[in-house]
Amino acid sequence: MNTGHIPRKRFGQHFLHDKNIIQRIINTFDPTTGQHLVEIGPGRGALTLPLLEYDCLFDIIELDRDLIAFFETRSTEQFHVHQADALTFDFKSLVNHEEQLRIIGNLPYNISTPLLFHLVLFAEHIQDMTFMLQKEVVDRMVALPSTSQYGRLSVMLQYYCEIKKIFNVSPHSFTPPPKVQSSIVHLIPHRTPPVEILNQNNFRTIVALAFSQRRKMLRNTLKTVFQAKEMESMGINPEARAETLTLEDFAVLANHT
Repeated sequence: MNTGHIPRKRFGQHFLHDKNIIQRIINTFDPTTGQHLVEIGPGRGALTLPLLEYDCLFDIIELDRDLIAFFETRSTEQFHVHQADALTFDFKSLVNHEEQLRIIGNLPYNISTPLLFHLVLFAEHIQDMTFMLQKEVVDRMVALPSTSQYGRLSVMLQYYCEIKKIFNVSPHSFTPPPKVQSSIVHLIPHRTPPVEILNQNNFRTIVALAFSQRRKMLRNTLKTVFQAKEMESMGINPEARAETLTLEDFAVLANHT
């Protein structure tokens, strides 16, 4: 699809054009007849048009009104177009019966983290998600404790999903080329969480506080929530830094409050 549309910086638009990469993404996504597909940010249709070849219920979500016009002319009972902001979109509203959504997209890099946090709120309705993201973000998503990339994003998303990095994508695969490398990542929401969290709000608050000043010790970052002796009683070293804690450690802290 060539619309003559000029990529908009405020939307973080970088349009994928490399046919080999497009096919690799479709192969990774591997849609099957009868599934319910959702694409976020279809852009110029690099993924949309190949996916329309499959006999699936298909919804796309696009904020840019100029791009929406092309897709609206192709709207059918099976293909629905939503001019909306994915950051506030109610993904549950797409579920017609008990089917699970399969979500795909080349996500705008400037909103990728808040969008991922928004999507996990609908995890019970999602079968899986396949996204193109900034490589640095994907590396943080899959990072292990005691590594420089490990942080709030790692802990929160690994609680909600099994995450696998698939392959990297060169900037030359896009128009205009971004200044960063990209990666394809696959997320499968956990049907049973890897740890038990009794209070989601406590969990989110503690993880955010712990990483708010990542070079400081827990006795400082969590001082508004716990005394050092309390952390010791839970088996957590108050002189440790957040990046050394496992998901299980954060669950212990969240469940103690």
